[in-house]
Amino acid sequence: MTTLGILHPGSMGAAVAAQARLGGAEVLWCPASRSASTRERAERCGLTPVSGLAEMVEHADIILSLCPPAVAEDVARSVAAHSYARIYVDGNAISPATMASISAIMLEHGATVVDGSVIGSPPSESTSARLYLSGPSTALPPVAQVFAGSAVQAHELPGGIGRASALKLSYSSYQKASRVLAAVSYALARDYGVEAELLDIAQGRTTSYLAETAYIPKVAARSWRWGPEMKEVAHALEEAGLPSDLATASAAVMSRWDSLKDSPSGVSQVLDQLHAPSEGEPA
Repeated sequence: MTTLGILHPGSMGAAVAAQARLGGAEVLWCPASRSASTRERAERCGLTPVSGLAEMVEHADIILSLCPPAVAEDVARSVAAHSYARIYVDGNAISPATMASISAIMLEHGATVVDGSVIGSPPSESTSARLYLSGPSTALPPVAQVFAGSAVQAHELPGGIGRASALKLSYSSYQKASRVLAAVSYALARDYGVEAELLDIAQGRTTSYLAETAYIPKVAARSWRWGPEMKEVAHALEEAGLPSDLATASAAVMSRWDSLKDSPSGVSQVLDQLHAPSEGEPA
């Protein structure tokens, strides 16, 4: 039986961990300093609590990091500090350069590093997600096997560290920026009293995020995570010599929703918030 350590079980991490358990893995997590909602998710998913990171490092065959991208390097350093020397999977939405930095941190202590990216909604009985993996060819099958037959569909990518991260940010660059642009478009239309007409136009198209107004509050609630992710997109674009303005602007728009973190809101409240500059932004 494979023992998987998960850092840290947010909504995506807990769902992915639950799928690993369906395949027979034992999944460890560290409850210290975690919120009540995180503890409830972990208990609901049947995760095994450990006394601390040292215990996880001692027992886990694989450690999977799924955390906000802004703290991905700090999480890696905390694991490396315990001299973890087995398979470390960074599944966060980070740039290839950040992934290379994390790889260097872990390799220094003898760990085998896998670059991972999760694309899709949190997996469940009714939804699936893809887990893309790149890195050392011998390390990818053991990670993929943890999710065999589950709602997490593992895909191994040829090539080394950075390819899975690049794929994730390539997707995020379009998907998340498009959602933000739809919200800004509705805010402008509402200011002039033509939001109904905008929706009518959008619903006449075959596919358009403008027609999915119910999704706008979901974008706002997730922006505390998506904003840093878009900054990673900007870094990746700059590294490739591509324009990063759209990604940077999307992150700036999302920062106006910081106060709506994981909170239920209506479309009207979310659009109102776009008129309020975030801290440090000129009014």
